[in-house]
Amino acid sequence: MPFLTRVLTALAIGSLMTTTIALATDVSPKITVGTQEVGLTAGYMLPHRLTQDHTTKQQGPALMPSWMMTVTDPVGDSWYRGQVSLGAEMVYIQFQEPFLTHGLGFTPKIKYSFVALDRIRPYAEFAGGPFWTDLAGKIPEESSRFNFVLTAGFGVSYFLTNHAALNVGYRFHHISNAGTSYPNLGLNASLPFGGFSFFF
Repeated sequence: MPFLTRVLTALAIGSLMTTTIALATDVSPKITVGTQEVGLTAGYMLPHRLTQDHTTKQQGPALMPSWMMTVTDPVGDSWYRGQVSLGAEMVYIQFQEPFLTHGLGFTPKIKYSFVALDRIRPYAEFAGGPFWTDLAGKIPEESSRFNFVLTAGFGVSYFLTNHAALNVGYRFHHISNAGTSYPNLGLNASLPFGGFSFFF
């Protein structure tokens, strides 16, 4: 997996650079309304065949650069205290099984970050949008090049500095053409991921 190896190496180097700064500072991030977040996330997609009609074991690395903006002050006064962010994400997937093919999408995105633990911030996220792939006609589950991708998941951000965080988490991915052509069984997969974000 040379593509994934290169991406993960870049993520590791980036985290080491910011860790040096973090050791010398008292980290207490202040994310306010209007704060922007630029992130890069990478992971590896693992297939779920949910019915006996799902036969394809599609899998491969994924890369997801994103931009978001915080749109609320912290709400709530207990463990669920958190903030809402809105933004968008590009999704690139290199399907390595059963054929070497590609997918590219654009997804508006919403995220709720729990802020009660200060520098450790769990979050839940949801995204969905158009997705193009050249898997069409090569597998029994998909017949269209134009599809939609829906993702839902959770993660944890660990702030290394007041403006930089490491992220790890899990997403469930669903790709289908929304019934615009048939067959349309759709592709389902898990996507464990890691990455980093910068806030400004």
